[in-house]
Amino acid sequence: MGKSLSADLRSRMIKGVLSGKSCRAVAAQFSVAPSTVIRLVRRYKETGGIEPAKQGRPHGYGWLGQHRNFLIACVEETPDITMSELAAHLETQHGVKAHPASLSKVLRAAGFSYKKNTAGFGTRTQ
Repeated sequence: MGKSLSADLRSRMIKGVLSGKSCRAVAAQFSVAPSTVIRLVRRYKETGGIEPAKQGRPHGYGWLGQHRNFLIACVEETPDITMSELAAHLETQHGVKAHPASLSKVLRAAGFSYKKNTAGFGTRTQ
């Protein structure tokens, strides 16, 4: 992912276009692509602001995000459930086939961890 342009550069580009220069002329002046200036001007006209858009995918909207509460409820109900058993339970209840590692990532993001005690038995904590 690229870095956002500075607010100073963005405001100078907008001032250049508003003063009557073409988007291509402003792009050449500031050594950016013409499409960058066009998108910035469009954003300025639509929102009135020049802040960069948020980059990346929002958290929690993956394909398992909608089943997060179900997974947490299963783990709280049966704390020693394995990821394979949880994957099978998810498939039977919701028809969603998921790899155990994916389920583990969702649970770790929710604050769960799996720790072994001195006897070698695992306990799930939050």
